Amino acid sequence: MQLKCIAIDDEPLALELVKEYISQLPELQLLQTFDDAINGSHFLRNNQVDLLFIDINMPDITGIELVRSLPQKPMTIFTTAYKKFAFDGFELDAIDYLLKPIDFERFKKAALKALEFHNYRTAKKNLVNESLFVRSEYKMLKIELKDIDYIEGLEDYIKIHLTNSRPVLTLMTLKAVLEKLPTDQFKRIHRSYIVPVGNVKAILNKKAMLSSGAELPISDSYISFVNEWMNNSAAK
Repeated sequence: MQLKCIAIDDEPLALELVKEYISQLPELQLLQTFDDAINGSHFLRNNQVDLLFIDINMPDITGIELVRSLPQKPMTIFTTAYKKFAFDGFELDAIDYLLKPIDFERFKKAALKALEFHNYRTAKKNLVNESLFVRSEYKMLKIELKDIDYIEGLEDYIKIHLTNSRPVLTLMTLKAVLEKLPTDQFKRIHRSYIVPVGNVKAILNKKAMLSSGAELPISDSYISFVNEWMNNSAAK
């Protein structure tokens, strides 16, 4: 499938480069380009656009302000020469943030990430989830469910501990992430922890022993997990 996209940038050379890069990716269909934010905003409000490539620092209205004003926001990849704007892009749930000058491989990686996220959002509900998308470090990250060791709650943030790389920190609650996970594969065992059921190898003294060696507490509020886990283990 193709993503319908547009590009907005007041710099002609930068706009031509994005246009050239899009033409090299069959996954993208370029609808139009704009060298000013006002006309680009009008097009976005009157046409279906899946993906927006937009410069941040423009004279009439910034890319941040434009995206923030849209009632229906497309997936957005910000392009800019100024790294200081990255946090604003993160606040608007940007797919990615490309720092100029942009090379093709970096552009391609961001575009394919948008395609993956689009497929993730539009997948039929009866399909088995195999991955989770979260925003971290000003960009969208894809996390394979099989790589999750456990998830730790830290007030308004969660830390996703992985078996094969460093943890991922994202602005989300445990309740919110649990709603995105397959209910038969992930269970909450404590106000601060979610575990993949398959990673629990033993339960001892109200602690879940994971394959990785981590030991996590099981609170009284979630003690039903113990009986559920024992019943499932006995049935295997």
